[in-house]
Amino acid sequence: MNLSPLPITCEATIPESYLDSMGHMNVMWYTHLFGKATGSIFKLVGMDRAYFQAHEAGSFALAQFFRYRKEVRVGEHVTLRSRMVARSERQFHVLHFMTKEDDHVLAATGEFLAAHIDMRTRRTSPFAPPVSENLDRLIAQHAALDWDPPLSGAIQVR
Repeated sequence: MNLSPLPITCEATIPESYLDSMGHMNVMWYTHLFGKATGSIFKLVGMDRAYFQAHEAGSFALAQFFRYRKEVRVGEHVTLRSRMVARSERQFHVLHFMTKEDDHVLAATGEFLAAHIDMRTRRTSPFAPPVSENLDRLIAQHAALDWDPPLSGAIQVR
């Protein structure tokens, strides 16, 4: 599984404050880093602060599924890359890959389902056309990779 064609959406060196009593990164920090990667995906498709303000829009997380494969410890550098999997008129499905040791070791995956929200009604709403086009472009690019994403099967776009 060659992750190099996927965009880097977050990088971090793990500080001591991220550790738990087991001496490795606490699960809440995986959520934090995967959340930062999702924020980078938002920007890649045009859903930045200006977009959210202009469209009175937002995004809510609907589901997430993590797989922890290797420990992440203090001082290690992690890189997150993201693969856009699918979308509907109002939702998108993304899979993040957290690697360490210069992308040679897959430490974890984070799979997410998010919805586009009309913040006036706090209900799902369609993506604006430019965002839809950008999502479709990323989905097509990532679907052309020569490997299938390791999906959990627990998350489906509706």
